[in-house]
Amino acid sequence: MSDIVLQQLDHGLLTITMNRPERRNALNADMSRGLAEAARRAAEDAEVRAVLLKGAGGTFCVGGDVKAMASATETPSLEAKVTQLRRGMEVSRLLHIMAKPVVAQIDGAAAGAGLSIALACDLRVASASAKITTAFAKVGYSGDYGGTYFLTQLLGSARARELYLLSPVLTAQEALALGMVNRVVPDAEIDAAAHELAMSLARGPTVTYGYIKKNINNAEQLSLEACFDGEALHHSRCSDTADHKEAAKAFVEKRPAVFKGH
Repeated sequence: MSDIVLQQLDHGLLTITMNRPERRNALNADMSRGLAEAARRAAEDAEVRAVLLKGAGGTFCVGGDVKAMASATETPSLEAKVTQLRRGMEVSRLLHIMAKPVVAQIDGAAAGAGLSIALACDLRVASASAKITTAFAKVGYSGDYGGTYFLTQLLGSARARELYLLSPVLTAQEALALGMVNRVVPDAEIDAAAHELAMSLARGPTVTYGYIKKNINNAEQLSLEACFDGEALHHSRCSDTADHKEAAKAFVEKRPAVFKGH
């Protein structure tokens, strides 16, 4: 399993690479487990300040390994299926809640659970030729890895119903127009563009980014008053950070701030 999910830490940026190019990075049990472990490491390791999630071989992830599912000879109990799937889905929860920004590099295709994982990230950069689809209905599944939650939060329930029930294959430009991805770049530039964006976040005010994510996550489920309370608390905590003091000083001195992540 050690080489099915690759991790590389460089100047605060942890690059997590799904590494099953021969299967277009389809998810199996080992990859799901490896992704959850990598996401947990990213959340807990103080040296990690931002995350770039990508797939090897020019494809992000086509979702679950349908070929393996079709050839399975054992029939686990419903309880066992739910437990195993819920364990794999932990990667989406961790990417969404971790106090660090996460960028998904979408090239080739993002489908099914692969799209769900990309939607769990904070920002998505797609290559011009990428194809994006929920795909679940076409293989007789209702959805997993948080895709219905993230897509509903991102686009609203009406659009989420359309994309799940009809399962159209979207071009990168169509996904951009809907707001599913943040940027579309030429295929030849996807590696550099996604890395540059993620590295810019790794060089930013890490603690502040964490509180920004917390505020936005709060807004998905808490009342206005509770969100106000959270903003006031997090703003006040930011004021005590070295990064805030550096930013204020840099503003006065009319120079770029140099953040240390604390």
